[in-house]
Amino acid sequence: MTDHREVAMVVWPGQTPLIEDCLAALLADYHLRTEAEKGEPVADVAGLPDRYRAEITDPRTAFADDLVLVALQGDIAVGCLVVTSPANGQSEIKRLWTDSDFRGRGIGSALLGAALAHAAESGADRVRLSVWEWRTAAIALYERLGFTVTQSWDERKRLVCMQRSV
Repeated sequence: MTDHREVAMVVWPGQTPLIEDCLAALLADYHLRTEAEKGEPVADVAGLPDRYRAEITDPRTAFADDLVLVALQGDIAVGCLVVTSPANGQSEIKRLWTDSDFRGRGIGSALLGAALAHAAESGADRVRLSVWEWRTAAIALYERLGFTVTQSWDERKRLVCMQRSV
């Protein structure tokens, strides 16, 4: 596992255009891999559903009300995560993704730790997330951090909904 001091967290927007390009690349990888894992592979970003394509092409608008964290190792963007502003005492974590070349180094844990701290500072009592059931390593990480499976709020099959108190 990487020493977390080697991973810098930057809040986006507010950073250089390089961060925006890196965030778009991470989100594209996330969505393309997810579609392939669901058995609905697409060749490129143009084949993604509109809402996912919008996150990649215009993250500033897509995440206008959210906090976006980008993990950097040196000048390389290696992971990202989106956490929503609290609504009714609850924030949601979305789009946790670590570049496959950098997995197993604590980057996901560092992103989640920063997101949970932000949610608490923002007044959230709970944080929720959803994850595809085949992403067992992610589920194990969430469980290690205190998330538990809860009643689904999403109609998509094979989606696991989890939450934890902050």
